[in-house]
Amino acid sequence: MPVRVALLQLNSRDDKAANIAEAEAAIIHAAEAGARLVVLPELWTYLGPAAGNRANAEPIPGRVTERLADLARRYAITLHGGSMLEAPAEGAVESRPYNTAVLFDAAGRLAATYRKIHLFDAAPVDGDTPYLESDSTAAGDRIVALEVDGLRVGLATCYDLRFPELFRTLALAGAELILLPAAFTRETGRDHWEPLLRARAIENDCFVLAAGQTGPHPRARVCHGHSMVVDPWGTVLAEAGDGPEVLLVELDLARVAEVRRRMPLLANRRPDVYAAG
Repeated sequence: MPVRVALLQLNSRDDKAANIAEAEAAIIHAAEAGARLVVLPELWTYLGPAAGNRANAEPIPGRVTERLADLARRYAITLHGGSMLEAPAEGAVESRPYNTAVLFDAAGRLAATYRKIHLFDAAPVDGDTPYLESDSTAAGDRIVALEVDGLRVGLATCYDLRFPELFRTLALAGAELILLPAAFTRETGRDHWEPLLRARAIENDCFVLAAGQTGPHPRARVCHGHSMVVDPWGTVLAEAGDGPEVLLVELDLARVAEVRRRMPLLANRRPDVYAAG
């Protein structure tokens, strides 16, 4: 049977309470529209100046994740809570928050957490001051793939999209859908967003579901939007526009096995001759 999924494209800013209210309304809308899997974007609880990251971080489990768990349970949905700022444990050596994705099953249980591995330390436009995510955010070091509510999923976040090794590892671990919350910048998104999403789907014969932030955010940051669902053949099944949106699409999960039979990329690998990267 087809699975209805919803990607929530938001314009989160530096007002945490307003962001949470907006996201909850979008989750309810998606669930009432029949979505079985709902995916939020990156850093939807707070997307403002990096100086505010620590103050807006919280533990996981915590207040926000409890609200997400309640929504997942109430509407019996698999809920990918995008990513949020996770406060380090009290007394931990690491003082920077993590950029952490959370995934809840339809019973409201916290099925997985994923701390973003690749941090955006780059100057994507000539002459730009480098954006150094690592100044205010700590990196994770664990790859996460699992089965939840009958869905075989892999977790990645935003800048991870540029590292095909991660996506290949997720596919080899059994992922058929890779869930990617993002806050891709407009400058990079115009040229790179769709080609990268399609490449990761084609390379791994899997669905890629990318829920993005959109529009302006403090300070002077603009996100690309254009949340997208790409099938294992690289076909764009659905794409959002430039504004906040609930993007709904039906997925035929049998498509993964069909494409993997026709184009058995994972089976045809030659790890015996690959040099360490």
